[in-house]
Amino acid sequence: MIDFHSLGLSAALVGATTALSYPAPTDIQARTIPLILAGGDVAGESQTGTGKTAAFALPVLQLLAASTEPGDRRIRVLTIVPTRELAIQVAASFKKIATLAKLPFKTVAIIGGEPIEDQFVALAAGVDVVVATPGRLADLLARQAIRLHVVKTLVLDEADKLLDLGFQDALGSIVATLPMQRQTLLFSATLPDKVVEFAAAVMTNAQTVRIDAVPTPVAAIDQRVIEVDASNRRLLLQHLIREESWGQTVVFTATQRATENIAAKMRISGFVAAALNGGQEQTVRSNTLKRFKRGSIDVLIATDLAGRGIDFPAVDTVVNFDLPRSPLDYVHRVGRTGRAQASGRAVSFIDQDSAHHFRIIEKQAGIRLTRQSVPGFEMTGEARQKAKGPQPVKGKRKSKKDKLREAKARLQAPVESVVETVVETAVEPRVDAPVATPDDTAVETRVDAPVATPNDTAVEAPVDAPVESPEASGWVFSSRSSEE
Repeated sequence: MIDFHSLGLSAALVGATTALSYPAPTDIQARTIPLILAGGDVAGESQTGTGKTAAFALPVLQLLAASTEPGDRRIRVLTIVPTRELAIQVAASFKKIATLAKLPFKTVAIIGGEPIEDQFVALAAGVDVVVATPGRLADLLARQAIRLHVVKTLVLDEADKLLDLGFQDALGSIVATLPMQRQTLLFSATLPDKVVEFAAAVMTNAQTVRIDAVPTPVAAIDQRVIEVDASNRRLLLQHLIREESWGQTVVFTATQRATENIAAKMRISGFVAAALNGGQEQTVRSNTLKRFKRGSIDVLIATDLAGRGIDFPAVDTVVNFDLPRSPLDYVHRVGRTGRAQASGRAVSFIDQDSAHHFRIIEKQAGIRLTRQSVPGFEMTGEARQKAKGPQPVKGKRKSKKDKLREAKARLQAPVESVVETVVETAVEPRVDAPVATPDDTAVETRVDAPVATPNDTAVEAPVDAPVESPEASGWVFSSRSSEE
């Protein structure tokens, strides 16, 4: 049987795993820890709840201990995660492992929603490990309040979610500030093509480790699907919690407003319930998670903010009050229960309108569940008929490639042709029309006056000058989401 010592970890870190009650390395830990200790770039794919945080935190701390001089407190490990809650959780893991292993490293979480001045003070005092969300980290870099010039290890955790949330621009600017000579680690529940493409841009000769390349719900989780009218879902939820004596429950909804409304109504009905969503202040979100993990809250009504990375060890049941958009999100939601080989329960509510979508989830996730009903809450009615819009006209809209070709052709066209185009598309001026000037003095327009083009103030380029395409510089970064 493989143990942590056989993976090459020091006695101090092995002792930390014992104190943390890690019985044995998980598959992702057993296969990635030796590769990380060897110093190479590693991309790891594994389902949620399989110990990915420890898979990089343990070897990274060992490498940090071997390469850092006592008293030299500069940022050498940078971990980037998609959400504030995950940043706080990962930072806590680094702190706990370092404390148990008696390693004198300081870890700081850099996240949005908290006073940036406090983060200035923490960074100025000296930090070894930074766990950050992209937005706040990019903000600190823009203010020149953080220096990353000696970073030895970059960790991108939940990389697929980082890209899903639109953090490409921020990641691009951050990676550009790091030393070229570094170790880059990428961990994710999935490695779709966009993540693989991004990894190729930021990693060097990376070794890829895939555990369960096609994510499926954990086998120890009892999955159920119950047919119920949408208007009766909350009442059914309350009925099941009471009648089946559910323990701690996470209920996923589609909107922030729904989390607040359902939590408020459940509190009126006598449940200890709270909402968790991205629209709340960070202090509210943090306090809610702490209370839930302590067991002070029985039912947590959440958006998909809680669906990735956050560890809820004691969750008994997960409920899909609203179905997730994708089959992969279904797997991640369900993975909030049944952590570390424990058993759990996952219940999905469907009605006539969502039944087809759940069949798609079943097909993609490789599952098939028997539809159930609960007496007194049976589903009625029929699915709403969706009005079909007009059929699309093939070739009516230009493709992106066509638009790029046209833009390139315009840039390469002679200046005279550009002027002619501007003249042809502009409204023809009257010969005697006055032109307004800043001092309201009318100036008569000359018939033979040259027509100004948008590029008159720039240096004229040769007509045959090469034009660089948007793809020429490599990875193209797009806009960032505000769901950090």
